[in-house]
Amino acid sequence: MPAPTVLCVILNFRTPEMTLRAAEAALADLHSVGGELVIVDNASGDGSYEMITQQVAARGWGEGGLVRVVASPVNGGFGAGNNIALRMTLGDGRAPDYFYVLNSDAFPDAGCIEALMDHLEAHRDAGIACSNVRGEDGVVHTTAFRFPSIAGEFAGAARLGFIDRMFPEAPVPMPQPATTCQVDWSAGASMMLRRTMLEQIGLFDETFFLYFEETDLCLRAARAGWSCWYVQDSRVVHIGSVSTGLKTTRRMPSYWYDSRRHYFIKNHGRVYAATALLAHLAGGVLHRLRAALGGRHPQDPRWFLRDLVAHAATPYRTSPEDRL
Repeated sequence: MPAPTVLCVILNFRTPEMTLRAAEAALADLHSVGGELVIVDNASGDGSYEMITQQVAARGWGEGGLVRVVASPVNGGFGAGNNIALRMTLGDGRAPDYFYVLNSDAFPDAGCIEALMDHLEAHRDAGIACSNVRGEDGVVHTTAFRFPSIAGEFAGAARLGFIDRMFPEAPVPMPQPATTCQVDWSAGASMMLRRTMLEQIGLFDETFFLYFEETDLCLRAARAGWSCWYVQDSRVVHIGSVSTGLKTTRRMPSYWYDSRRHYFIKNHGRVYAATALLAHLAGGVLHRLRAALGGRHPQDPRWFLRDLVAHAATPYRTSPEDRL
């Protein structure tokens, strides 16, 4: 049988130096599997596309179609930008067996990509495989999750140990696995997707500008019978939030609230979404009461509950153009 093929996808938005660093790490690892790379510039408008294109040529990466740089005409968000590459073929016109989606601020260790591919090759019902992610400080990130639910919204917002013990399967973050295992969904910083699965369930939902798009994809995959896996031996360093600036922001952006609401309404209906909102608010109030009694500040971003309530009163839109 011919060797499986993989097309790596990196989405850039105003971080050209970081994107080139991620591309360099990916190419070093792709060498062992003979893959190709597409860099999509998500309408950065800051010269990123020109800089990346020049550097790809200067480093000889473009020879033989190994690396291609594509410009998106608009910044439609994470899913829309990645979908541009997920619709592409290999340089010779063949459809790849797998797509490897890598964040522009993530850097695979040696063997990272091959470990994901090997796992998917060995598990034919697996549609998605994700990596063990750690920070530059070596601390492993929580990247194994359950699907959001009403109970999960309450438990996650309340942050009370006895509630977690009462509903052990409710919290969205799972205890970080020590071995490869099946999960509901995992972080999209380093994610391999089976092409035949995407042909069945579709690509990323472009209504999500940012956040919840990989959760939605994994849920659609699960409902179609495909499993998602956390692969311990696939390791990657991830800085996180470089393009979005959320590491320094004190307030959640409106698109987070848009994505959260769209996820619940799309996948569970309006009544479920409204109940999940009430559960989150109830849990958030409990968290604030406990914080006040202990003389501490709430752990949520500033104005979080107020913004959550205010957003619930805004019109629900599903067209990506409504955000532009």
